Amino acid sequence: MNICTTAGGAEPKGVNRYKGIPTCSLGSSQRCSCHMVGTTSAPAPQPTLLEVIRGLSGSTAESVERGKTIFFPGDPAERMYLLRRGAVRLSRVYESGEEITVALLRENSIFGVLSLLTGQKSDRFYHSVAFTRVEMVSAPAASVRRAIEQDAGVALLLLQGLSSRILQTETMIETLTHRDMSSRLVSFLLVLCRDFGVPGSQGITIDLKLSHQAIAEAIGSTRVTITRLLGDLRSAGLLEIDRKRITVFDPLALAKRFS
Repeated sequence: MNICTTAGGAEPKGVNRYKGIPTCSLGSSQRCSCHMVGTTSAPAPQPTLLEVIRGLSGSTAESVERGKTIFFPGDPAERMYLLRRGAVRLSRVYESGEEITVALLRENSIFGVLSLLTGQKSDRFYHSVAFTRVEMVSAPAASVRRAIEQDAGVALLLLQGLSSRILQTETMIETLTHRDMSSRLVSFLLVLCRDFGVPGSQGITIDLKLSHQAIAEAIGSTRVTITRLLGDLRSAGLLEIDRKRITVFDPLALAKRFS
């Protein structure tokens, strides 16, 4: 509804009070106060983190094939990454040569943020490998820092992304605390169901093509052991494997294997 009044409270001619169209015809010598009722414009949608990073100076998009390294420990921490598709494995390499998985990142995860946290040039702490074929975007750390300084909304988006990363790392560490390899494998499969699972008529299908070797590397085991343990779970009627895709029939029943 259109409500228009003069200083004296009279409604001027030419006002359409039902269609919400301002048609006030007052002259410039008269004061008019026109208000459109119920036509407040909606706030502009907030940009996503992907849109923010894409718009930064020096941003690039790239694809990395499965098994290829994205960065090594000790590499200069000069860029921040956002994973668009696929999965990325972050691991810590120790002097003994042992490599421990600290996170398995899913779509929309951010990584490579050390230089943002330290505020200076740093070296990479983790080994980052494409667990599957991945698509990602990245931007120079300096561009990301400038965006944070200019817009608190960008800082909030990054904080939300970092919170998710911390949760993924905590979940992976919890998985690796199981000394029994069977329990470790089951825990890992449940994490994959949660982060990469697609519900179907038969159960939850993990939307990743996983070789036995890739699973073994992720949880610190051997291919032979993983092949045997997966065979045991399949014989127990808990899962099936079709062209490297694992379907868990009942995650709750699987969880009871190590509860």
